[in-house]
Amino acid sequence: MNNFIEINGRRIGPNEPTYIIAELSANHGHDFEVAVKLVEAAKAAGADAVKLQTYTSDTLTIDSNQPYFQIKGTIWEGYNLYKLYGEAYMPWEWQPKLKQVANELGLDLFSTPFDDTAVDFLQEMNVPAFKIASFENVDLPLIRRVAQTGKPIILSNGMATLAELDEAVQTVREAGGEQLALLKCVSSYPAVPAQMHLRTIPHLAAAFGVPVGLSDHSMDVAVPVAAVTLGACIIEKHFTLSREMKGPDSTFSLEPDEFATMVAAVRTAEQALGGVQYGPTAAEKSSQTFRRSLFVVADMAEGELFTEQNVRSIAPATACTPAICPMYWGARQTAQLNGAHHSHGI
Repeated sequence: MNNFIEINGRRIGPNEPTYIIAELSANHGHDFEVAVKLVEAAKAAGADAVKLQTYTSDTLTIDSNQPYFQIKGTIWEGYNLYKLYGEAYMPWEWQPKLKQVANELGLDLFSTPFDDTAVDFLQEMNVPAFKIASFENVDLPLIRRVAQTGKPIILSNGMATLAELDEAVQTVREAGGEQLALLKCVSSYPAVPAQMHLRTIPHLAAAFGVPVGLSDHSMDVAVPVAAVTLGACIIEKHFTLSREMKGPDSTFSLEPDEFATMVAAVRTAEQALGGVQYGPTAAEKSSQTFRRSLFVVADMAEGELFTEQNVRSIAPATACTPAICPMYWGARQTAQLNGAHHSHGI
């Protein structure tokens, strides 16, 4: 596999601009116009792509009130799975229309399928890539089916052990998938920074030889910035018009101004990272005058030795005349002393 992927001609990987995804998820409130506004707001906030989720309650679970199907210990406690997915899913008939809106704005749009029917549907939409959610990273038949499309795959590692992740990566490879990126993810909603373990990012890149990013469920803009400094090539964040528009995912989604702040911080971090560099930059040239040079500060006779009484290290280090760097002062004194020692037989 390559250490980069390409989506709609956009190269994504090390030393490329971070690919920033706005995850729309359940924040549409079953209102198509809200979904359109989300796409438009994502573009205005600086996203490169928007991502959907393609499922229905019936493709994910069954309608049952048995204890197995009740949600406990998360922000969705009190729901059964069927009801939660029914509230959160995006109508499939919207998705081609939203792709057209996104593409007209210059945004990529793709989705997370949760079964084979969703893969087939998204293939008909001609999405440029597929996302595998953390909950599905052990669903090897689904991963195999997605890999067989030949489209780039972005796979979240939430909850996966290293062995499980290796199985997923091998499944992609064996099914002919040549473009894969992994996202460090904590499947906690919302996640807190102390749970993130971002040092996993360079380990994933080294272990699997693929581009690595972050699927971030925290509410802290510093987390994706830190991820970028550790080599993250992709940032995915949930996106909402307003957390006041209550929904299954609203509590861990960024609003447009917050998302824009994150994008700006990531772009600043990219610029600051630069490359390995020593010596004065072009911008530092004019500041060199504030360094010191060795100046003779007293009248001297020919042949007189330089001493601390007639030479001082003072500003400026000027380019107008040959400047002698203070680093040579100790060397000059040593040379003079050595000459004196030799002449006196010491």
